[in-house]
Amino acid sequence: MEYTTVHSRKATLSLKITEFEVPPMQDLLIIGKKAPIGPEAVRRMAEALSPEQFTLLKIEHPKIEAVLVRSSILQMLDQTILMKIVMEEVERMIIDTMVLRSELKVALSVQREVELG
Repeated sequence: MEYTTVHSRKATLSLKITEFEVPPMQDLLIIGKKAPIGPEAVRRMAEALSPEQFTLLKIEHPKIEAVLVRSSILQMLDQTILMKIVMEEVERMIIDTMVLRSELKVALSVQREVELG
């Protein structure tokens, strides 16, 4: 008796984006090119508050200089896919002097189908 297995894996992303406030740490910080706090200062702040929990990603974008991301998110999601989604949503609302923070929830959805012989 032979069985066939079909796998389907999907991830649903939910972004909540607000202006930067204190306390600053959430899942993402999007740093504008002319923001009052630069990427290195943000990285040092994150390291002081949550050592080894965040990764700073430099971005080639007209208004955005960098994105600080919780490292555990980069273990779950491909960096290119994550940044594409974040940039598509954020570039509509950010100006180059802003620092935005975002909560990011990742829910994994798995569906498997097997043929019963």
